[in-house]
Amino acid sequence: MATSKRERQKAARREKLERQQRAERRRRSVRRGVIGVVVAALVIGTGFILFGGSGKTPTATATTTTAPTTTTTSGPPTTTTAVPTSFPKVTDPSPAGTFGKEPTLVVPPGAPPTSMEVSNLITGTGPVAKVGDKLTAQYVLATYSTRKVIQASWTTPSIAKTGFQFTLATGSVIPGWVEGVAGMRVGGRRELIIPPALGYGNVAAGPGIAKNDTLVFIVDLLKIG
Repeated sequence: MATSKRERQKAARREKLERQQRAERRRRSVRRGVIGVVVAALVIGTGFILFGGSGKTPTATATTTTAPTTTTTSGPPTTTTAVPTSFPKVTDPSPAGTFGKEPTLVVPPGAPPTSMEVSNLITGTGPVAKVGDKLTAQYVLATYSTRKVIQASWTTPSIAKTGFQFTLATGSVIPGWVEGVAGMRVGGRRELIIPPALGYGNVAAGPGIAKNDTLVFIVDLLKIG
């Protein structure tokens, strides 16, 4: 009986020891698992910091190249058609004549208009004149004070063959030319009636041009540039 009792006690001790060993193994296994998870988290977190910069998953950066905008002009602006839309037409225009030959300018009857009048006598087909362009033209000038032609580039020796060369800008020509010639096409002929405010104002600018005179021009546009 004593032997049997001792054997039972030994067996109980062995069983207890085995339970303790199993428990210790389980604790070690859990610790290894926790350590593995922590290490994995640290590795992943470090990757986020290195590649994402702000804790975000790194993404590829696309470089977008924007093509330059190309403006296609299908035709002339509508404001440069046969009759300028920004000014009323000349009430009684001169005969169209032939481009390149000195025209016949007729000052309209009656009192001069109070605002600028513009009409295309011949519509050109070449490039369009713009403010700031260098132009070559032929012209005739009449005034309301004389009611006759007082200047003509066609008969002025210094410019008869080459034409009148100028820049379409204030300071180079009178404001009436800047506003009235802009929009002309090369090969075109235009009649301008220019009131004093856009002409020479209260200045007698030369023979046949009185103070506060209204000017009448016919202009042939020969060249741009």
